[in-house]
Amino acid sequence: MDLNKLRDQIDTIDDKILKLLEERMRIVKSVGEFKHKVGGAIYRPEREQEIISRLKAHKKGIISDDAIEAIYLEIFAASRNLELPERVAYLGPKGSFTHQVAESRFGAYADYLSLSGIESIFKILENKEAKYGVVPIENNTDGIVGLTLDCLGKYNSKIVAEVIMDVHHSFASLNDSLESIKRIYSHPQGYNQCRMFLEEYMLLDIEFIPTKSTAEAAQKALKDPKSAAICSKIAAKMYQLPILFEKIEDNLANKTRFLILSDFKNDRAKKNKTSILAKTEDKPGGLVKFLQKFEEEKINLTKIESRPLKNSSFETVFYLDFEGYIDDENVQRVLKSDYDIKWLGSYAIAGDNG
Repeated sequence: MDLNKLRDQIDTIDDKILKLLEERMRIVKSVGEFKHKVGGAIYRPEREQEIISRLKAHKKGIISDDAIEAIYLEIFAASRNLELPERVAYLGPKGSFTHQVAESRFGAYADYLSLSGIESIFKILENKEAKYGVVPIENNTDGIVGLTLDCLGKYNSKIVAEVIMDVHHSFASLNDSLESIKRIYSHPQGYNQCRMFLEEYMLLDIEFIPTKSTAEAAQKALKDPKSAAICSKIAAKMYQLPILFEKIEDNLANKTRFLILSDFKNDRAKKNKTSILAKTEDKPGGLVKFLQKFEEEKINLTKIESRPLKNSSFETVFYLDFEGYIDDENVQRVLKSDYDIKWLGSYAIAGDNG
């Protein structure tokens, strides 16, 4: 086997790939120019999922589904950046899980804006200071993120996509001796997701210092040699904080669902999810009566969460996810019923490219 000949073959293939990418980018740019004329959005997550689904279905070689998705998400991001990059606001500093999600969808070269609070992201979008926002909505261990629900009710941004991410926490420290660690920095949610590890290594009695994000925890632990951080692997690497234990969460199937927010209505995907906030009649059977409408219209409810209304006397609003698209006739019949309903968005179901 001649190594140089193999490398020459790779170079030839790379030249062909680059030529095809250039051709693809020219077509994408023409599509973008057309969308600007008619007022359409550049980011179309339902179209991206459709492309990835088609490629996965037609693959016949050794490239995995995950590799196909990773490669094409970068191609999509690079294509969007042919136009003037649109700002993406996300929660937390660089290295946070939300930052990872943002980069996975918008690429490494987008115009990113890091913010310390969930409501700040909604405000930035409301003021048109960013085109997209990325926020967490729920975790399969800790449940729903209440502040995100409150902001969905308070502001006008629409959900245009959801991303479900595996979340792994690492234990990182400048100190390689657990006995010498006097403080643990972590976001409270991350800390609570790792209590079995902390108990096993007799770390529960050590001072816990809450941070706004796991990335901030890594930053603080880097400046405190008698401390450790519960943080993401990428945050530890970014801040060059040595990792003592790589995966310490109680639930190794730990996942967080994130929302991508913007100001436009998605086109229909192959398989759609719709999210709403609903205020039902404040009397016995009010919620049951409302939910019966979904049964009558044969709509599959996938989530329902209650949330107390702010500045009210124990009134409750319900967050619901269900299968279907905003323009479906049966969905319209539910939304036009005599209830106080706010449509939050219709978007492609994550991980189901149909």
